[in-house]
Amino acid sequence: MAASAEDNENLVPVTVLTGFLGSGKTTLLNHILTATHGKKIAVIENEFGDVGIDDELLQKNSKVQADEEIIEMMNGCICCTVRQDLITVLSKLAKRVASGKLKLDGIVIETTGLADPAPVAQTFFVDDAVKAFARLDGIVTLIDAKHIELHLDEEKPEGAENEAVEQVAFADRILLNKTDLVSEEDLLRVEKRLKSINSQAPVQRCTKAEVSPDWVLDIGAFDLKRVIEMDPEFLNTDGEH
Repeated sequence: MAASAEDNENLVPVTVLTGFLGSGKTTLLNHILTATHGKKIAVIENEFGDVGIDDELLQKNSKVQADEEIIEMMNGCICCTVRQDLITVLSKLAKRVASGKLKLDGIVIETTGLADPAPVAQTFFVDDAVKAFARLDGIVTLIDAKHIELHLDEEKPEGAENEAVEQVAFADRILLNKTDLVSEEDLLRVEKRLKSINSQAPVQRCTKAEVSPDWVLDIGAFDLKRVIEMDPEFLNTDGEH
């Protein structure tokens, strides 16, 4: 049964952040964790990337927290690292919210550099406890303007998907980062290429991943119908993607 609009209002909006290593995801997350934006955001970081959220930044900006997986920042945001299952961390957050210890305006989940965003997105449709707590609000893909063409052109073995193409195709919004490193001519070519893969997602240019949190959080952009048209097996979690 579809959730009513009112039910949806009570669910915590979740942004899934994808992009290759070096595209600027950690810079954007550091910005969300330290900027004064008045929102209480939980950032869930997968621990498999080469560069985690900067430990020094966490120490400088965090309050003491007993649970080492969930660190509260000075600006009220929360930083979580996923060393086990994503559902486990979401359940911990849900319990804190239910008990009144925590109020959340949103959650940002960072995927690893090579991750196809589909399995993370599926979590919000297949797990009942997660569905009762949070809703997938948008998939934001960060693009390194200088290197994206190399990733998109990479030849993959037969049967393997090109993760960069997947990340662009699944995006509800695209942040074209590091625009200061390439010419206007290159940017126009890259934008045209991105539009050929995904004509729906707005593209925002930026440098140093500096973008207003409002462009990334609570954007109401995820469209399950569009995703299922693109990938009819999206909600079938038994098979591989």
